[in-house]
Parts: sequence; C-alpha cells; structure tokens
Amino acid sequence: MTLRDNPRIDNSSSLDRSALRYPISPSDTAIATYGGRDLQPNRGVPLNLDWVNAVRVNTSAVERRAQTIGTRRTVKKEWQVAWLLRAITCMDLTTLSGDDTDERVRRLCAKARQPIQHELVQKLGIESLNIKVAAVCVYHTFVETARRAIEGSGIHVAAVSTGFPAGLSPFEERVAEIRRSVEAGADEIDVVITRAHVFGGKWQALYDEIAAFKNACGPAHLKVILGTGDLLTLRNVARASVVAMMAGADFIKTSTGKEAVNATLPVSLVMTRAIREYAQETGMAVGFKPAGGIRTAKQSLDWLALMKEELGDSWLKAELFRFGASGMLADIERQLGHHATGRYSADYRHPIA
Repeated sequence: MTLRDNPRIDNSSSLDRSALRYPISPSDTAIATYGGRDLQPNRGVPLNLDWVNAVRVNTSAVERRAQTIGTRRTVKKEWQVAWLLRAITCMDLTTLSGDDTDERVRRLCAKARQPIQHELVQKLGIESLNIKVAAVCVYHTFVETARRAIEGSGIHVAAVSTGFPAGLSPFEERVAEIRRSVEAGADEIDVVITRAHVFGGKWQALYDEIAAFKNACGPAHLKVILGTGDLLTLRNVARASVVAMMAGADFIKTSTGKEAVNATLPVSLVMTRAIREYAQETGMAVGFKPAGGIRTAKQSLDWLALMKEELGDSWLKAELFRFGASGMLADIERQLGHHATGRYSADYRHPIA
C-alpha cells in the first residue's frame, strides 16, 4: 500500500516528498524489497497520531505465533553452518562494562576482525568468505580507540549515547553526546528513549526527541533503543516502534541489555510486524536489533527464522538486522567446531576480549 492509498496517512504534507523531514539525496537508493516493491532508507514522515492511536496488539495471538518460531522446522548440517555464519556477520560485538579499558576494546576489535579461529576457518573451508562482525559497540570514551583498531576492515563503530542506559540525563547533554561521538568517528549511534513519554502517551514529545537525535547523528545511522522490558505492554512496544520510525530511526532496538527483561521473541515479533507495516505504507525500510539475553547459537537461528518469515530475505543482512549479543559468539564457534570435528570445545577456548 502506498502513501497515497493509505487512509491513515491523510496529512497532505506526507504525500509531498519535499515536505518529508529528511530530503531525498542521490545516495538514497533501494536497500530492501518487500512484496515485490523496492524500499528506500527511512527518512521519516510527519507524526500521525491517528495511526499511533489505532495500534492494537493481540497478546495471546502474538505469544502463540512466537512459540512456533524455531519449532516448525529446523536447520541442519551445512545449512546450519551457513545460518550461523550469517548470524556472525549481523553481530554488534559489544563491551559496555564499567571496567572497560582501551586494551579490552582493542582485543574486542581483534575478535571482530577474526571472529572465528583461523584453524576452524580452514577446516570449514570458508577462507574466501572473509567472515567478520558488522560492528563493535562501545561507550563514547572508546570510540576513537575502536575506530583505529578496526580501520580498513569495513566494520562499523557504534557508540551508545543519550545517557545510556537510563536515558535520563538533561536533553541538551544527550544531544551533545551524540554529536561528540559522531565527531570522534562513530558510524552508528545507539540512543535510549525517555520511557516516560511512552507511559504518558506523549507521542509528540517522543517523536520530537528522536527527531532531534536523528538530526544530531548527521551521516551516522540512528539505532533507537525502546527498552522494551520497561514498557510493560506489547501495545506500548508497538506504538513506540511506530513513532520511532516516523521520527526517522534507521533501526529500532529492543533493549539496552541492562533491563531485567531484554529481547524476547514476542516483543521481537511485534516490532518486526511494525517494521513490515511501516514499509508497506511508506515504502521505507527500517532495521531491527534484538539485544540482551541472546546467548546461544540456537537462539540466533530462532531470530534469523523470525526475520526471514516476517520480513523476508532482504532483512537477513547487516544493513537491516543486528544481534546485540556478544556472548552468543562463543557458542556459535563451538557449534561450528562440532560440525568440523565432531567434538565440542570448552568455552574458555573462545574468549571475546
């Protein structure tokens, strides 16, 4: 369905491309397809409260659907290896600890460049694939260290920002933090929303906040963390997802990884269907990043199956899908090792940093 055909997008300015919040540029080419239609990068649209208020979620239906993911079919043998390798290429390798150091970040970047042990790469015969992760994610303090360590690799540097993880620092400080990280060389900025805007139904305030973050990002990609474990209901998750996309988010992300409840399949299903509806009605594609609590190779297959079934093959690439799950890499390496040798190696043989 196009903007012109969509009865919920009735603001005439949303039909005028020149009135969109972010103008089209020569590099604004199709990044995905859905239903045979080319999709452009997200530029945002004017806030449509009718659309937001009309959002409904059937919680029991979502939970039933989520339970079928990964159980209706399985991926085995060399196909499982291929899926696990794809999971690695969609990973944001992350360190966000209070005791982070420059040396730890450099070790993380070395792992990002070569996430699979060289001996195992040879046994699998995948040298030509040049497998590496999508990005390394660090605090602002370590952006420059990471940028230097991964220079020339094609790996992105992502910085968490806006008072991560609570997102409650003064607004001007949050915006300034984004600008500093971009100036330091960050390619992507993971921002935290003010959850209170969602609880209070203050959609204009949420929209304006995210739009300001987007503007501060400049050329960097904006990944908007909803903090779904704090949002209480799936309807809140769906509404916050829609508002974030309208405001220009390049990605919507489940969690900081610091909440009591992080990424879950029901929440991810709601968010991916919001992405699908937004794509159908605006012609623009938004990426998705589940983060926190994803620790096993089996879980990576579940989320890849979700993306394939709900959004299609276009979302099975780093440009539109990321895992915020560094702890998962060791288990993936162990599974790949088992495929190559028939034996599982110990966890300590696969350090992250």
